[in-house]
Amino acid sequence: MARQRLPAKSGPAKKNGGPPAPFKRPPEVLQPFIDTLDEKHVYITHVDSKPQDFKRKIFAVPVLMNVAIAALFVYRHYCILPYYLRILASVLGYPNETTMVVEEMDWAEIVPEVGKRAFSFMLDFLLFVFIWPWPVDFCLAQNHGNPVVWRWSVGFRDREVVVRRSRKWSGTMRDVVNDSEAMSLFMSRIGMATSPMLLEEKTGYMLMDSDWDLDWTAMVDATTMVDKKMVTIEAFKIVVLVFHEEWGWLCVDMKLGEGAEDEKRRQVFAFRDALVAVGKEDLFYRWIEVIQFETSQPGGFNTEKQKRVARQIRDMFNSQGINFDEFWKESVGTDTIS
Repeated sequence: MARQRLPAKSGPAKKNGGPPAPFKRPPEVLQPFIDTLDEKHVYITHVDSKPQDFKRKIFAVPVLMNVAIAALFVYRHYCILPYYLRILASVLGYPNETTMVVEEMDWAEIVPEVGKRAFSFMLDFLLFVFIWPWPVDFCLAQNHGNPVVWRWSVGFRDREVVVRRSRKWSGTMRDVVNDSEAMSLFMSRIGMATSPMLLEEKTGYMLMDSDWDLDWTAMVDATTMVDKKMVTIEAFKIVVLVFHEEWGWLCVDMKLGEGAEDEKRRQVFAFRDALVAVGKEDLFYRWIEVIQFETSQPGGFNTEKQKRVARQIRDMFNSQGINFDEFWKESVGTDTIS
């Protein structure tokens, strides 16, 4: 098993009995994996079953992009470094072609030259601060690992363990066990992140967004456990882990919502098939994009926002000559999504 990334803590004394639904104790078999996780974050694991070739093609995109960025930086340094060294030499008192003798120059010469140098300095500063970290983090990031080490360690497999880690939002998360409002918001985020349609359409590398990042080291750790037969890969099939001060590490019992999720999935696919049949498949994907965008915005998907989005969707369908409510009822058989 991989190293423990966090110093050992004397966690909270576990309360007698079990936590309230929908939480439960995590499986004991996952304890070595859980011991490496950061208590400040929420984690979601699932098994990515996309074909190896598809995963290679997806991973090739960031690889080529970061290689191109690195190559451009090398070329930029090759071109600009001698210029900067000459300026430095001039500042240190060694005159050269970059030396500006202001007393012998008029403003028509000074202003363009100063503007040129200021632009060059600012451009290289912005490139160094905002762009150069991309290839560096891609290859050398240490805090939560990096994609290169992950792929080097794991390779490409037909079934891979994917581990997502919450971003900054979990730092302001309230008591999700005892606070009903906090629990509702938490379960809403989890529901969107574990949506069957999302997991079926996207491979693991494409699941990074404003709410979730991939934990590369955790994915290597999980794969190592599977390879060493410490656990089966099925043990990582949609596991949601959250730390609570009173209960310690908890996982969300996803089975409580399986029936409802299956029905939602059936309804969405039936709706899609009906739109395809009338030549409006693009409308279906626009509908999905609107929902995913709005539900991912800060502030949660409250009642007021739901009403506004519903009006937006109805207007979008009406512009294509389709009454959303009637079409949904005809294709799915219910008045609203379950």
